[in-house]
Amino acid sequence: MAALDRIAFLLERQGAVTYRVQAFRTAAAVLAGLPADELRERAGNGTLGRLKGLGPKTVRVAEEALAGDRPAYLARLEEEAAAPLVGDGRGQALRRAVRGDCHTHSDWSDGGSPVEAMALAARDLGHAWCALTDHSPRLTIARGLTAERLRRQLELVAEVNARLAPFRLLTGIECDILDDGALDQEPELLDELDVVVASVHSALRMDKGPMTRRMVAAASNPLVDVLGHCTGRLVAGRGRPESAFDAAEVFAACAEHRTAVEINSRPDRLDPPRRLLGQALAAGTLFAIDSDAHAPGQLDWLDYGCARAEECGVPAERIITTWTARQLATWTRTGRTPRPAGRATVTG
Repeated sequence: MAALDRIAFLLERQGAVTYRVQAFRTAAAVLAGLPADELRERAGNGTLGRLKGLGPKTVRVAEEALAGDRPAYLARLEEEAAAPLVGDGRGQALRRAVRGDCHTHSDWSDGGSPVEAMALAARDLGHAWCALTDHSPRLTIARGLTAERLRRQLELVAEVNARLAPFRLLTGIECDILDDGALDQEPELLDELDVVVASVHSALRMDKGPMTRRMVAAASNPLVDVLGHCTGRLVAGRGRPESAFDAAEVFAACAEHRTAVEINSRPDRLDPPRRLLGQALAAGTLFAIDSDAHAPGQLDWLDYGCARAEECGVPAERIITTWTARQLATWTRTGRTPRPAGRATVTG
């Protein structure tokens, strides 16, 4: 089961299509429900493949693992994963300085894995903390969280933290920025959260003037900590163009109100583009290098964001995801930027 789950993680890291990943996670879940004796008996007599949810490839992995061998498919994926996602190694010094991730999703909204599975994967990657930021209610296509569901999730996060300490799963949300710049959740509830990422998900082709006012209003809101994937562009598949807005005005609002600009690491987003990343840097903003992960293996996509940040000369001390959880909490509550910590110092 560990081998099957690890294969699923590595496939997610590669950006494999969902059905390929799900085949391995489903097989792991099926085998987890079998008594150990039955599992070994089926492996010995060749009847694992008769179980619903297992196919030839997952059966082969299970049989090899149960025989005490390292599954060949897993060995190949591990060899491929030994190299950084960015082939020439750009951003690796910065990647080592990163302590956490402000933008992740679970199966409570449009992610594919349970909350604890995402937290465990983040911990195993070496994160000290990670923020759970499922969607807000208006994004119904992503099963956005109502205030009631979000409150229930906060209880679950507390339970996960009790089991995984000293790793810390931070409470959070990716909150829709409504057309008028308001936030799509109760202000009192947003104020309880550790991290609020505000993003535009609708009316992406809004005219430049209204879109600028919309984004400035969100960036200026004291409840907002991070401005998520600011252009809304998609660079994979059929793609999607950037939203039109006055970047100078938006980034000036971010700098003034201490709202971090997200460097979204998803390979289908890579948002903002380099020219805007440089503009935000010149404006004096803070940054958050985030995975926007919807599955455990995608948490490792931070490599892409770190490479882009390094290319544009973003210093580690201006990246909030290089801070400790305590430093981050102080900043979100008071706006005070912590002094650079030793681990966040990047040279070369």
